Amino acid sequence: MDHTVITYVGYIMVAIPLTIWVAKTLHKNGRIFLLKSMKGDEGLADSVNHLLVVGFYLVNLGFVSLYLKLDQEVQQISGVFEALSAKLGVVMLILGGMHFFNIWLFTRMGRRGDDDEYTGVKPPAYAGWSKTDNVEKPQGPIKPY
Repeated sequence: MDHTVITYVGYIMVAIPLTIWVAKTLHKNGRIFLLKSMKGDEGLADSVNHLLVVGFYLVNLGFVSLYLKLDQEVQQISGVFEALSAKLGVVMLILGGMHFFNIWLFTRMGRRGDDDEYTGVKPPAYAGWSKTDNVEKPQGPIKPY
C-alpha cells in the first residue's frame, strides 16, 4: 500500500474518533454550564446542548474532510508520521478553538442581565429614584454647598 494512502487512512482513523470523543465530552459536561447560562431552563439548555453538538459535528467533520488532501506525496514511513502529526495538530487546535469560543460566548450570555446578582444593588427605576425605596425625597429646590 502507498504511504500516502496509509497517511489518509491513519488521519481518518484518528480524526473521526477524536471528534466523536470531544463532542460526547462537551455534551456530557457542558449541560451544567448551559443550565447556568440559560438561567436554569432545562429544556432550553438541553436543546441548545444538542444543537451545539450537531453543529460541532458538521463543522469539524467538514473541516477534517476538506483538510484530508496532502500537498505532496508521502515517500517514506517517517513522512507518514510527520504528515499525520501536522494534520492532527491542526484539527486539535481547531477543536480547542471552537471549544473556547463556545465557552466565551455562553459565559457572556450567562452574565447578560445578571449584574444585579453580582453587585447586590438594583438600578433605580427613574431619575435616581425607585418606587420601592423608602428614602425621603428632598423637599423644595436643592441648594448648592
